[in-house]
Amino acid sequence: MKIVLASNNPGKLVELQAMLAPLGFELITQGSLGIAEAAEPYHTFIENALAKARHAAQHSGLAALADDAGLCVDAFGGLPGVQTAFYATRFGYPKSDDNNVRALLEQMQGIDNRRAAMVSTLVALRTAEDPEPLVAVGRVVGEIARAPAGSNGFGFDPVMFIPAFGKTFAELPVAVKNANSHRGRAAQAMLALLRERWL
Repeated sequence: MKIVLASNNPGKLVELQAMLAPLGFELITQGSLGIAEAAEPYHTFIENALAKARHAAQHSGLAALADDAGLCVDAFGGLPGVQTAFYATRFGYPKSDDNNVRALLEQMQGIDNRRAAMVSTLVALRTAEDPEPLVAVGRVVGEIARAPAGSNGFGFDPVMFIPAFGKTFAELPVAVKNANSHRGRAAQAMLALLRERWL
């Protein structure tokens, strides 16, 4: 079964492809089908993921999977949240993972409460009109490190320190990170839902 991924993020594609492989689903990006990215006007992960999945399903005629994920920092009242990908632009930097990390570390200078959560919300739809979307949420709590460490992963992985491992996500082997990340947890929950409802 082909499923269109409502994202053109190569990191997400690689992670989700590996996680969905056991079910025999073929994941293809919306960009490879000429589908533009959907608007994400909402303030919650669930609303944006649903909008993205509907958009991809509607324009492809295929089942769709969308992920909306972000970093929720306690000291910032849960922000940047759904605006995680554009975090750096709020502080005059061009949009990029490295600039997001730089901006976050600058904004957290002198802040002792480093607690943060990485959150991933996955939504799967059989069609754009599917009345029963599958929803899976993964959440990992850690701390924002004072400096980046590690080269695996993307986004805020180099500064997301996970106390249980004593390392940042970017320092963990890919298989360990994928099994324990917010997206990994959401994908595992989604796998169970797909098995139960779609197969």
